[in-house]
Amino acid sequence: MAKGKYEEWLTDDGLLRIEGWARDGLSDKQIAKNIGISERSFTDWKTNHPSISAALKKGKAPVDIEVENALLKKALGFSVKVKKPIKVKTKRQLQGKGTIEEEHIEYAEEEVYVPPDTAAQIFWLKNRKPDKWRDKPAAENEAVLDDGFYDALNGTAAKDWEDDASE
Repeated sequence: MAKGKYEEWLTDDGLLRIEGWARDGLSDKQIAKNIGISERSFTDWKTNHPSISAALKKGKAPVDIEVENALLKKALGFSVKVKKPIKVKTKRQLQGKGTIEEEHIEYAEEEVYVPPDTAAQIFWLKNRKPDKWRDKPAAENEAVLDDGFYDALNGTAAKDWEDDASE
């Protein structure tokens, strides 16, 4: 009986490679391409072989947590220390021949405040509290004004104007 291609990926080494690709941020489509199969086949493998699905979850979990933390940090604002270059000029007196000016760069550490990012806040709230922050259709939120705009688009307003003018 022929050995299936998936069997080499069920080994410890194969699962470790899949996990590593997931940790590196590759999509399922990219992982399938690396393996040499279609995305549909890879989806079947995940369904039929729990160890492959587990390797993907294990690989993606640390990156997901890291991204969540970065999003939260950006939503709240934060302080960060940065090294800023400063040009320093010095003058030296030469023996009987005047002065010489020298320049060099020194680095000073400065604390910079990065303000909260509104887009990150909106994204966070829409996903964490969707019942309160989701985008709602206009019909739920406010009355729709009938100013004849849609009739004008359909050409019916022009016909009405013509009828009114002929009367």
